[in-house]
Order: sequence, then C-alpha cells, then structure tokens
Amino acid sequence: MSIQTRLVEYVDGDFDLEGRLVWDDAQDGPRPGVLVAHTIAGRSELEESKARQLAEAGYVGFAIDVYGKGTQTTDMAANRANMDALRRDRPQLQQRLSVALSTLRELSEVDESKVAAIGFCFGGLCVLDIARTGADIAGVVSFHGIFAPPGNTSGNKISAKVLALHGWDDPFAKPEDVVALADELTAMGADWQLHGYGNTMHAFTNPGASDPDGGKAFDENADRRSWAATRNFLAELFD
Repeated sequence: MSIQTRLVEYVDGDFDLEGRLVWDDAQDGPRPGVLVAHTIAGRSELEESKARQLAEAGYVGFAIDVYGKGTQTTDMAANRANMDALRRDRPQLQQRLSVALSTLRELSEVDESKVAAIGFCFGGLCVLDIARTGADIAGVVSFHGIFAPPGNTSGNKISAKVLALHGWDDPFAKPEDVVALADELTAMGADWQLHGYGNTMHAFTNPGASDPDGGKAFDENADRRSWAATRNFLAELFD
C-alpha cells in the first residue's frame, strides 16, 4: 500500500478553493470517491486523517474547504465568521459544495458514477445540504452534524441514502431537532438512517474536543462505532 496525497485547486466563479486528495496508488483504475466536509475550523488534520482512512479502505478521499484557498487558520473568531456567513447564505454554501462534488467526479482517480460525502459538525450540515438539493450522489454521512434546514429545498426529492450519526447529548442538535430532521427526510423521500449514541456530546469524533461544559467531548466508543457504521454504509453503496 502506498498512500498518496496532493492539493487540488478549483474555483467557484472567481472564488478560489482548495482541497486535499488522498488515494492508494497500489490500486489500479478509478474507484469510489468520498468528499469530506469540515468542521467550523476549516480543513484540518481531522478531515485529512479521515480522507486517509478512506484511502486505506479503498476509496479516494477529498477533504475540501468551503471557506476558500489560503483561509486556513487557528483563529476561531475568523473561522466562526466564515461559517456564519455561509450558514446565513445556504444557496451560496450549496453552490460551493456542488462545485467541490463536480471537481471530485472529474479527477482521474475517481469513478464518477460512485461518489459519496461525509462531514463533521458544520460539515455534517454541509453533506445534508448536498442531499437536500437532490444532488446525484450515492449517499451522505453526517457526524455530529447541525440539522437546521436551509429553507430553500422544501419540495425537493432526496435521491441519496442518508446516515446521521448523532450524540444524544449534543446541545447543538437537541432531540426535537432530531425528530424534525427525521420528518424532513421522510417528507423528501429519503432512504435514511439515524444512529444515536447515548451519553455522547457534540464533536465525539474529534480527539481534541474536551469541553464538556460547552457540550463538546471526544468519545472513543462513539468514534469507533460511528466509523464502523460509515464503513458498512459505504460498502452498501459501492461494493
């Protein structure tokens, strides 16, 4: 096995974007591609490590950054401003995600007919929005995602299979939000699943999350179980 990685530049209109592609060059020919959408912090080691895990499992991982090329920073105030701007303009966010998805399909390492997306926290909202737009994508996985609907997809039909992996004690997606998501996905005709992890907070896949007073904490069991669920989900989509 020889894991390779490169940066991929692409544009949304005149807005420059950049993602990191990860694949195993020991495998011949194109293979399923999986877009990886980031947390509030932008593309980071968390998303790139998940892209690597995907490559090790036989997929092509593409860790994107919807904030734009050159915007990576540890300044959380700047990251929050970037996230909040896109949460206020969901059509713009959906456009950036659509461009990233098209870019992934066009890469020589990827089988354009076999594409999925996973996302974490804000990225969970992102991949749910990909599905909500009715995009031609096999499936999406939201890890401790934000469930707030975008307001511009009512009446759409979801063709993607949807898996939501949720910490039941997540203060950013309370039980009533979970029920609302289930109702929304059902109304849109989605093939959906929800895995709820008890005694589990927001950001449960992030080893750096340690703020239980703020509702954020890594959980080793939920991290392991959610990745196993994702592997099973992707196998159902592509194997």
